[in-house]
Amino acid sequence: MGSVLRGAYMKIGLFLGTEPYSGGMFQYNQAMLAALGALQDENHSVVVAYTSKLWEEHLQGGIKLKSIFIKNGFWGRAARYTWSWLQLPVSIWRRICPFFHPVAKALLAARCDLWIIPTQNDYSFQMPVPVLATIHDLMHRYESRFPEVSAAGMYRMREWGSRNTCSWARGVLVDSDIGKQHVMESFGLREDRIHVLPYIAPRYIYADQVPEGFDRRYPLPQKFIFYPAQFWEHKNHKRLITSVGVLKPSIPDLKLVLTGSIKSGFQSVIELIQKLKLTDDVVILGYVPDEDMPELYRRARALIMPTFFGPTNIPPLEAFVAGCPVAISGIYGMPDQVGDAALLFNPSSLEEISQCIRSLWTDDNLCARLKERGRQKAASWGQLQFNDRLRSIVDHIVKVN
Repeated sequence: MGSVLRGAYMKIGLFLGTEPYSGGMFQYNQAMLAALGALQDENHSVVVAYTSKLWEEHLQGGIKLKSIFIKNGFWGRAARYTWSWLQLPVSIWRRICPFFHPVAKALLAARCDLWIIPTQNDYSFQMPVPVLATIHDLMHRYESRFPEVSAAGMYRMREWGSRNTCSWARGVLVDSDIGKQHVMESFGLREDRIHVLPYIAPRYIYADQVPEGFDRRYPLPQKFIFYPAQFWEHKNHKRLITSVGVLKPSIPDLKLVLTGSIKSGFQSVIELIQKLKLTDDVVILGYVPDEDMPELYRRARALIMPTFFGPTNIPPLEAFVAGCPVAISGIYGMPDQVGDAALLFNPSSLEEISQCIRSLWTDDNLCARLKERGRQKAASWGQLQFNDRLRSIVDHIVKVN
């Protein structure tokens, strides 16, 4: 896709303000990095600013972009977090931070026409530069029953951050039409300032070789249902595990494999597994590095994802690429995301979750159909399409501003 501003030169910045290997947001940041590499041409120059040295291995790969390491010292971070926690006026912060904050100084010095910030955080509005920000979700508003987005001041902080992002950003990226609707109805942001850029599967999922030592690291069941998710309450592990317990008498060989970092919901998951006497049937692998994930998807009978959070998610996209059948919560933007390539269920219904597990475990023809539809879905929206959509969004924002 060509630039909207043919012949007009613009300088675009990408700010990587998150730690690598921080879950889905790291994957999204990687997709942005690849897209900015593709954007660089005779009409666009690109600069990447980053605050973690861990990004350097990704910047030294095939993507050759000018990069700036910013040492985000203790006092700079402390001042920014304190200002956010106290929710002091953003307008004042934006005026004073260039005098002392290393990130503000570096971003201003780069003199970019637009900075893309792909992580949903306070940098999106605290830096006094033109920003294309990202709002991945507003689940603190729509699923406030979960403590990870509402307790200990989280609701207040997420609300303040999202509201200010809408007030100060030149444009806001969302993952879906439902995400766009949420931002409009929550904060009254004009429709023309919200840009839908759906997630894509991360690059590592395309690896087709079995990693060295894989079988030694992961003694997997021969056949298993798979769910990769950090152990937050909203991930709904307990209903999935309860469904496994319900099905065990009629499907005695049923196995479930879980991966993900320990979070606040982990202990209750362990207690439920013990209570239902499923310690031999539910395998918890903990955190698994990216390079091992493709093989887990390939060996799984199916991905079952009973999450309560959206609007959309990255694991079904990974499963599509890897040829793993999918069943996922039929809420928010997920039905549109997966189309006819996945089974949908009500994440509150044990009966519906159990029925999806039974169907996928026992029906080879169903699994074959879902695999093929998933591959077709993956082929229709990937890095190339993502790059083109981002280019058109960037050109539009710079043009109208």
